[in-house]
Amino acid sequence: MPCLNPAEDPVDARRHRAIAAAIRHLVDHWQDQPGLDELAAVAGMSPFHFQRLFTQWAGISPKRFLQFLTLDNAKRLLAANQSVLDVALDVGLSGPSRLHDLFVACEAMTPGEYKALGGGLTIRWGLHPTPFGPSLVAATERGVCWLSFAEEEDGRDALAEMAAAWPAARLVEDADATRPVAARAFRWDGSAGSEPLRLLMKGTNFQIKVWEALLRIPSGAVVSYEDVARAIGQPTAMRAVGAAVGRNPVCVLIPCHRVIQKSGIIHNYRYGVPRKRALLAWEQGHAMPEDEAAA
Repeated sequence: MPCLNPAEDPVDARRHRAIAAAIRHLVDHWQDQPGLDELAAVAGMSPFHFQRLFTQWAGISPKRFLQFLTLDNAKRLLAANQSVLDVALDVGLSGPSRLHDLFVACEAMTPGEYKALGGGLTIRWGLHPTPFGPSLVAATERGVCWLSFAEEEDGRDALAEMAAAWPAARLVEDADATRPVAARAFRWDGSAGSEPLRLLMKGTNFQIKVWEALLRIPSGAVVSYEDVARAIGQPTAMRAVGAAVGRNPVCVLIPCHRVIQKSGIIHNYRYGVPRKRALLAWEQGHAMPEDEAAA
């Protein structure tokens, strides 16, 4: 049975669970505008300790994080970033190049490899605590091939889903191998890293085109499904784009959570709308200038 790696720092794991509980409460009750004392009680901390830890992790205060959870904020972001994919292309953010504050180089499987369903590959995987819940990360020698959230604390559900996607691969539990990827994805190390983080993408040609378009959405921004469809040269394929977004096997690193409805509605996230809202608020906090974030 998979489990959270015992080598993980138990203090960090407890902090991640505490922040995750507070974030769930924020997302579920944002319309009630919960205050600092209420959130600290949910996290099981003193208000002072909670405020400091939350701000250190999110880059902004709980109050500011709450502001980023609203529909009005999503609409504002859409209006400000209507041509964000075009701009990203103009400055060279395509293919094996810079992904915002992360460096990502992508490699697609060949048709033959795709049909082999992972035959001949060794996939090392690990389950890691994050403020969004447990995250399963899996990688091959050629790159990261999976990142998902688990609904069960032991990660059994996420592991089963990953194994079904790579039925012919050899799976090896090795959290030490995947911890650096989790650190980059969730910014534990405070830096983007000096070497490109490689992804091994397994999908149809259409899916890969959509995922490559998602890589061009800057952190802290959102776009609509229509924007993505136009970016891949198929402006009427919104439904197919939505399906491809939902099939993304490497969440967070391939930021499918940055695609929302043109109306500003945040919906249809594989790992739940509350988690999608929280991811967007977190990224917006990190994208803000320090003087604004401190407000």
